Amino acid sequence: MNIVNSLKTSVVLTAILALVCCGLYPLLVWGLGQGLFPAQANGSLITDRHNVVVGSALLGQPFGGETYFHPRPSAAGPAGYDATASGGTNLGPTSKKLADAVAQAVAAYRQENGLSETAEVPADAVTSSGSGLDPHISLRNALLQAPRVAAKRGLAEGKVRALIAENTDHPFPRFLEGEQPPVNVLTLNLALDGVTK
Repeated sequence: MNIVNSLKTSVVLTAILALVCCGLYPLLVWGLGQGLFPAQANGSLITDRHNVVVGSALLGQPFGGETYFHPRPSAAGPAGYDATASGGTNLGPTSKKLADAVAQAVAAYRQENGLSETAEVPADAVTSSGSGLDPHISLRNALLQAPRVAAKRGLAEGKVRALIAENTDHPFPRFLEGEQPPVNVLTLNLALDGVTK
């Protein structure tokens, strides 16, 4: 009889815990998220001027061409920026393959942005992040790309720099964020597409 009572108690407690942990608690968290933080709870999605979802503020995506700011390189998946294959290169600091790839990326970055052969290049311009999906670049990286983007779009460089400032995130109080606050590449490029000359 004790075994039957224990079994009944176990089944009832399991059912109650399943209801609370698998039903009520997730429903409560979902409801709070939708009520208090709807944009974040739904993926921080970004829409273009036609109200079409073009990405998330939390995920990097590729941008090519000289008229756009380029994001941090990605090693996520064969073509990069693949959210299903998030990850870095896993190459260590003594890896010749990594050193060669960075040297090649530095030369390409300098040429693309009209920099001298000795110009210092920001690390985030030539190395991928641990996730391969970093949506931000450093402010310095954005400012080095600004003259190229302004020239190719026929815009005043001051206008492009103002857009960079508008799309610079300040997640921490300014005294904590250091010298390089992050710039969201997707929102910056969308802002560029909305600018008239």
